[in-house]
Amino acid sequence: MGSQRRNHSGNLKRSEENEKHFSSGLRSKGIVEELESHNFTDRKLSPININTFKRNDNDRPEPLVIAKLYAILETVADRVEMHKNIGEQRNNWNSLLLTSINALTLAAAAMTGIAATSAVGGGAPVAALKLSSTVMYLSATGMLSLMNKIQPSQLAEEQRNAARWFKQLHNQIQTIIAMGNPATSDVKEMMEKVLALDKAYPLPLLGAMLEKFPANVEPAVWWPEQRRRQAKGLDGKKGWNGWNGKLEEEMREIIGVMRKKDKADYLRLGGKALKLNKFLAISGPVLTGLAALGSAFVGSSNHDSWAVVLGVVAGALASVVNTFEHGWQVGMVFEMYRSNAGFFKLMEESIESNLIEKDMERRENGELFEMKVALQLGRSLSQLRDLADSSSGKAKEEVEEFASKLF
Repeated sequence: MGSQRRNHSGNLKRSEENEKHFSSGLRSKGIVEELESHNFTDRKLSPININTFKRNDNDRPEPLVIAKLYAILETVADRVEMHKNIGEQRNNWNSLLLTSINALTLAAAAMTGIAATSAVGGGAPVAALKLSSTVMYLSATGMLSLMNKIQPSQLAEEQRNAARWFKQLHNQIQTIIAMGNPATSDVKEMMEKVLALDKAYPLPLLGAMLEKFPANVEPAVWWPEQRRRQAKGLDGKKGWNGWNGKLEEEMREIIGVMRKKDKADYLRLGGKALKLNKFLAISGPVLTGLAALGSAFVGSSNHDSWAVVLGVVAGALASVVNTFEHGWQVGMVFEMYRSNAGFFKLMEESIESNLIEKDMERRENGELFEMKVALQLGRSLSQLRDLADSSSGKAKEEVEEFASKLF
C-alpha cells in the first residue's frame, strides 16, 4: 500500500509538470505567433524596411571586371607620368637646341667678319678663322635641319595634350568604379580609349612620329570610333531619358555653330601657322648654308665683297629666323590649333552619336548631357539655350558669336 501510494503521488507530480510545460509552450508559441503576425501586418507602417539592407547578389559587380578596370587605371596613371616626363624633356630640347644653334651661328658670323678684316695680311690666322666659321655654319645647318624636322616645341605640346587626356580618362575610370556595377563593355571601351590615345600621341620618334608638315590641316583625333551604347537609364525606368524635341533641336543648333565658327576658325588659324612654320623651317637651313658658302670664299680677290656680306648677313638672318621659329614655338601653336579643332570635332561626334540613336534608353541622360556640353563650352544652361535660339531660323547667317567661351 505504501509503494502504491508513492507511485500514485509521483504520477500526479509528473502529470502536473507536463501540464505546466505544455501550457508554457503554448504561451511561448502564442507570443511568437503574435510577434510574427505583428511583424507582417505592421511592416508597411515601419519607417525602416529591413529588406532594403539585404544585398542583391545579381547587382554585385564581377570581381574580374573590377580587377580589369583597376589594371587599366594603373596603366593610365603610368601613361600620365610618362607623357609628363617626356614632354618636359622635349621642351628642354627646344631650349637647348635653340641656344646652341644661335650661339654657333652668331659665333661663325663674328669669325667671318674678323677674317674679312684680317684678310689683307692673309696667312694662317685668316685661314683658321675661315675654316672654323665654315665648320660652325655647316654644323648649325645640320642641327637646324634636324630640329626643324622633329619640331621639339610641337612634340612637347603633343605630350602635354596626351597627359591631359590620359588624366581625363583616369578620372572617367574612377567614376565608373565609384558608381558601382561596371560591365564588361566598360572595360572594352576604356581599353579602346587607351589604345586610341597611344596612337594619336606616340612616344617614340623613329617610325612613329606624327607628320609635322602635313599637306592638309586636319583636327587631332585621340578617341576611338563612337559605338552604340548599352541601355543605362539613371532612374532605372523606361522613358525619354531626359530627351525631348526641344533639346534635340538645341543640340543640332550647337553642332552647326561649332562646325561653322569654332572648328572652322581653328583650322584656318592652323593652316596659317603651318604655312609660316614651313617657310621658317626651310629658310633657316638655307641661310646657314649660304653663310657657310660665303665664309669659305672670304679673302679671295674675286669674290671677297659678296662673300663677306653673305657670310655675315646670312648668318645673322639665320639666327633671327631660328629664334622666331623655335623661340616663339610656331610648331607648338600649330599643334594647339589642331588640338582645339579636334576638341570641337569630338563634341560634334558625341552629340551626333546621341541624336542618331533612336532608342532613347541607349542615349546618355538628356539633362546630364546638356549640362556637360554647357560646361565644356564654358557656358551656363541658359547661355547655351540662348545660343541655340539665336542660331536657329533666319538668324543663322547673322550669328557672329562662337560656341565656346573658353578658348
